[in-house]
Amino acid sequence: MQKYLSLFLKGMAMGAADVVPGVSGGTIAFITNIYEELIGNLSRFDAHAIKLLFRGQFRELWSHIGGTFLAVLFAGIFTSVLSLASILGYALEHHPTAIWSFFFGLVFASIFIVGRNITHWGTPQILSFIIGTAIAYWVTTLPAVGGTEHPLYLILCGALAICAMILPGISGSFILLLLGAYATVLSAVSDRNLLIIAYVGIGAVAGLISFTKALKWIFEHYYNIAVALLSGFLLGSLNKLWPWKWVVEYYVKHEGTPKEEYVPLITENLAPGADWTLALPLAITGALVVFGLEWAGKLKRA
Repeated sequence: MQKYLSLFLKGMAMGAADVVPGVSGGTIAFITNIYEELIGNLSRFDAHAIKLLFRGQFRELWSHIGGTFLAVLFAGIFTSVLSLASILGYALEHHPTAIWSFFFGLVFASIFIVGRNITHWGTPQILSFIIGTAIAYWVTTLPAVGGTEHPLYLILCGALAICAMILPGISGSFILLLLGAYATVLSAVSDRNLLIIAYVGIGAVAGLISFTKALKWIFEHYYNIAVALLSGFLLGSLNKLWPWKWVVEYYVKHEGTPKEEYVPLITENLAPGADWTLALPLAITGALVVFGLEWAGKLKRA
């Protein structure tokens, strides 16, 4: 029970991170030492799993895909998303500097935690780190689009977002924001709109099954290069998490209706404001949470 409770709490931490644009649940999975097991289990949704399903060999199927691990972890993720979506949405709207500061510290510390897993630094690893940083930074500078609530578009958004969510440093929520679907999905979760959740979920399942196989192969054959790339993703994503921003342009969604809302399209980073005395302790707290999770993981393995 202690093992499953720990896994459930890790899932809740991943879910909380996935709700915030700019933070990836994959980052939490990596620093809590469950990332490779997660990728390995997800990649087992293959032809053999389908054969076991149609043969009615459900116990063998459950064992093949690591069903207990995935069930407990995703229960934690969904519990967190369903319970924290409204809270984090309110906090981001009314206390943005505080929230961004905490996650800035969390991701900044994660760069060192993920980078420690690289056993050898050479030219390929350094280039991979630089490329990862450049890609993530470029993604954070892209403006959001208007988006639509068409089922096929929501399925596509779910597939792209879930691929980003399992990559440390690339935020699935931010991908949804870029695609104009973040507010739609967040509102659907808060309002329990099962139809929209189902469309996004279908895309997420399809994206997981197709993407994790490639990711597992990369980790098996190019581990150090892959981790260096992920470390670069984390560094580049800090541009999105900078606490002080000025919104240059908004997109008005559902204009002229009771659901009218303003979604930031283009933002520019600003110098720290007078509230840095609050932001700095929160950033340090976020960093300490990451190092604390790593320390707890090492203690448990010892």
